[in-house]
Amino acid sequence: MPMTLKDRLATLHQLAAHLSGPEDEFLTALQTRTEFNNGWFTLEKQQASLKAITEEFLAEDKLSAWLNAYKIIPIAGPGFIPQPGPNGEGQKTVGLVLAGNIPLVGFHDILCVYVAGHRAQIKLSSKDEFVLPYLLKLLARFDERAADYFDIVGNLKGYDAVIATGSNNSARYFEQYFGKVPHIIRKNRNAVAVLSGKETEEELRALGSDVFQYFGLGCRNVSKLYAPTGYDFQPMLEIFHEWKQIQNHTKWKNNFDYNYALATLNKVSFHLTGPLMLFEDKAITSRIATLHFEYYDDKAALEAELSARREEIQLVAARPGFLETDLPTFAFGEAQQPGLADYADGVDTLAFLLSLG
Repeated sequence: MPMTLKDRLATLHQLAAHLSGPEDEFLTALQTRTEFNNGWFTLEKQQASLKAITEEFLAEDKLSAWLNAYKIIPIAGPGFIPQPGPNGEGQKTVGLVLAGNIPLVGFHDILCVYVAGHRAQIKLSSKDEFVLPYLLKLLARFDERAADYFDIVGNLKGYDAVIATGSNNSARYFEQYFGKVPHIIRKNRNAVAVLSGKETEEELRALGSDVFQYFGLGCRNVSKLYAPTGYDFQPMLEIFHEWKQIQNHTKWKNNFDYNYALATLNKVSFHLTGPLMLFEDKAITSRIATLHFEYYDDKAALEAELSARREEIQLVAARPGFLETDLPTFAFGEAQQPGLADYADGVDTLAFLLSLG
């Protein structure tokens, strides 16, 4: 018998309690195995991701507030959206092609499918294939019926809809493969930060977190700065030097050394701090261990440029109230702290899934 929404929420609350409780040694072992398999996913980064999921995605009050906006909390009323029926009528199979740029990045999509009452057919990333299946097994431990809502596969087949995340290149193939069913196809995006020139040390330090968290590999990491003409980068560079320990990470150091050698040989000018190089470049996406920047003279013109490049931008980090833009905007230090309603690429995943029924 399929689970009610109340049943499914109960398992999510139990998962939150489990992850917030005493150390799960098996989970830690899986995280250690993940780090061995993928050096970018250090134990520290994996723990940070799991902590964010527990606090932002699984907290009972935040789940309730999120779902209330869709009128799917199981309380009858105007606009109430029915869940799949008691015999599974209305339930769809949703194929998920998960990214692997940061730990557990696909958990939000799985959560949305589960809450919507559909069945998730999951194609894991080879970069992150150990921890997520265990979290799903925990849900089934709390209620064995939950196992019927998840299926981890090598290749998607027999799906009714698809959510696929990848690079700009892979997105073209996704469009060909999945274009005949309802779908969400996500491409490469990055965050940008807009500086006013009046940022405090605390704000610049918070910006450093937006840049360096998860080694800058996330679509919500800041990869480019917009600074007013004549901006003095030195105070920022000194603060960013506080992340100098990142140079102890072999993969980061190799990328830094490569970019430094390339810039030196090509006589390209750059700003330098211990763990990072800053290049003046119009491109939004920057290479690992580098950060792009561009000067601006007119704030209104900059806002127009950001709007024109919205397909490249995941979010904008800036001082609250500084910009007038309809792009998702976060205060410095909050780029990697998305809430349940902060959907990737601005596409409402849960509304899409609810529409399938």
